[in-house]
Amino acid sequence: MSRGTKPCWQIQKVFALLFLLPSLACQSPQTQPVDLEVVTLQADAGWRSVTPNSMMRKAQFTLPHVVNDTEDAELVVFYFGAGQGGSVEANLERWYGQFAQPDGSVSSEKASVTRDVVDGMNLTNVDLSGTYVAPTMPGNAEHYNKPNFRMLAAVLETSQGPYFFKLVGPQQTVAHWAKSFSQFMKSAKQKRSE
Repeated sequence: MSRGTKPCWQIQKVFALLFLLPSLACQSPQTQPVDLEVVTLQADAGWRSVTPNSMMRKAQFTLPHVVNDTEDAELVVFYFGAGQGGSVEANLERWYGQFAQPDGSVSSEKASVTRDVVDGMNLTNVDLSGTYVAPTMPGNAEHYNKPNFRMLAAVLETSQGPYFFKLVGPQQTVAHWAKSFSQFMKSAKQKRSE
């Protein structure tokens, strides 16, 4: 064997490693399980689970911002129990009221609402952009004033009452996570009583 050549077995190891790396990457977790007692979902592994800062919140996530944004997005899951939390339409109206439109138009006219069924549960989704003007805390007179924000929200109607999901953040950051939010909602599985 000449000095510049490598034995066949070393070349084979390099090729084996090149083929093995993609398969190892595919085995890394792409999602993290979220157990909400009545339902389970699969959240994007890039979402950071944080301790909910209110008793009304069942789960809370920080979705890291994209390069051009300076603020992370936040996803909050609310659950109040069977028959609680208001109707789907009442929640849609409340969410519309949390956004102002730069052109002065009505937010409900700008919102995109879709309906689906996931694992036998009705799912209503809303997508809305504008200036985020929700109260800083429920019942508080102080409001946010965040232009170029976007909200993806959903009501998942389980056999034990509705769950409310609200993702809010800068438009580009929310756009980055929009597909994973949709996958999150479509992953919902209602727990069956045994």
